[in-house]
Amino acid sequence: MTQDEFCEALLRVMENKHHWAWAGFTQGLVPKDRLHWHLEQEYGTYVRDFAVLLGRAYVQCPIDPVRRLLAENIYEEETGGLSGGIAHAELFLDYPRGLSMDLDRFAAVELLPMASAFRAAIDDATQKSGWSVAVAVTTLFLEGTPYERGEMDSQAPKRPKPDLADHPLVKHYGLQVDQLALTRAHREVEGDHRGAAWDILLNHIPEDDRRQVVGRMQYVLGKWRAYRDEIAHVCGIQRSSAGQPVLAA
Repeated sequence: MTQDEFCEALLRVMENKHHWAWAGFTQGLVPKDRLHWHLEQEYGTYVRDFAVLLGRAYVQCPIDPVRRLLAENIYEEETGGLSGGIAHAELFLDYPRGLSMDLDRFAAVELLPMASAFRAAIDDATQKSGWSVAVAVTTLFLEGTPYERGEMDSQAPKRPKPDLADHPLVKHYGLQVDQLALTRAHREVEGDHRGAAWDILLNHIPEDDRRQVVGRMQYVLGKWRAYRDEIAHVCGIQRSSAGQPVLAA
């Protein structure tokens, strides 16, 4: 697999990291009393432990420049030292806190079955599959978006950055704009994180590892889709005959 083929295969995985139900969340279709399922399962599957997941890649990696890039990412996730001075996992909790959710649920998240399977796939990728897979799954799949092509190609669509007042949690659920500190932090550092991720993937992952990395990314994508199907169901969203998200009867 050439570098160009590897890059294109990774981009296709990320362009498929899009779920049919997401528009239902951004349009405010989810009843407010069910929205906690989405936030707590996201927190439990990877948000709370993201710095640890990056750390697993770090300790396995034998390449100095890659470890330095990972260390910068871990530092920001754990301390917010490059943005607001608060760990990103803690900033995430501003969402449920601002929406008056029960934070005790976030202190001891019980993962749903497909969420648990998704987390198991993440754990396997970051602990048992080598540093190349660990880096790809953390810095690209978990941190990245369907707009990765736009990070490298000036002609491709870029990641949308709507005004914070138009954030779905603000617009539809009453969250205050000043409680979007995590969104602001991501906007401050994400450009550097995307560049670092693609530098590692394209310039440091050994050629012999490329097919395994793509295969594992595709596997994690499948687990993510099943997890997102589950979240849509518990949040009361179903797929219409036209393929659009609608509120379940």
